[in-house]
Amino acid sequence: MVRGAPAHAGPDDCLARNEWICGEYLTTRRDILLDAVGQHLQLTALSVLIGLALAVPLAVLARRWGWAAGPVLALTTILYTIPSLAMFSLLLPVYGLSAALVVAGLVLYSLTLLVRNILAGLRAVPEETRQAARGMGYGPIRLLLTVELPLALPAAMAGLRIATVSAVSLATVGAIVGYGGLGNLIYSGMNTFFKAQVLTASVLCVVIAVVADLLLLGVQWLITPWTRAARA
Repeated sequence: MVRGAPAHAGPDDCLARNEWICGEYLTTRRDILLDAVGQHLQLTALSVLIGLALAVPLAVLARRWGWAAGPVLALTTILYTIPSLAMFSLLLPVYGLSAALVVAGLVLYSLTLLVRNILAGLRAVPEETRQAARGMGYGPIRLLLTVELPLALPAAMAGLRIATVSAVSLATVGAIVGYGGLGNLIYSGMNTFFKAQVLTASVLCVVIAVVADLLLLGVQWLITPWTRAARA
């Protein structure tokens, strides 16, 4: 009998047969799946939000001070090239075996995508637009908040969508420290060759990534009406 299958499973039960697609698994493991999905969403959302909070000022500084763009982009790119297992190992002495370890790793990975896209959006703002705003009395802060950042939104949102989908995927690696959301189920299911658990958790990861991307695409559509007008 498959490890993790209920003791009362009969010979005709899909759990007993260890099938990949098993409705019985969904009904008997509902609470476990909901807990894993909840943890996965928390890890993803928290890491992306923190990454965004760090990426915006980094991109703004890189735009304001041209000399800083190279080092900022180089550093974030180097961070992205570090394998996930190595990244978590490097952060282990600081955060220990905790959810904070996974969040910190995901934040560092997200910086590359977010900083690069936000900076590209800021650089794409026409200089004549900036000059016109300054001529109307806009100071640096007002110019940034009401002109530059709004016009940089399409590129920034593209980076945010990619960073979010990447975080959904990379969060599964957190299973090595016990905080991987659905990755915990995938990891334990692979160790015990529990087919229904591996497939269900994997499909849920894909669903979360697709839904998150579509939601962010909808948000982008709502907050950038001028792009729709330009296409029309």
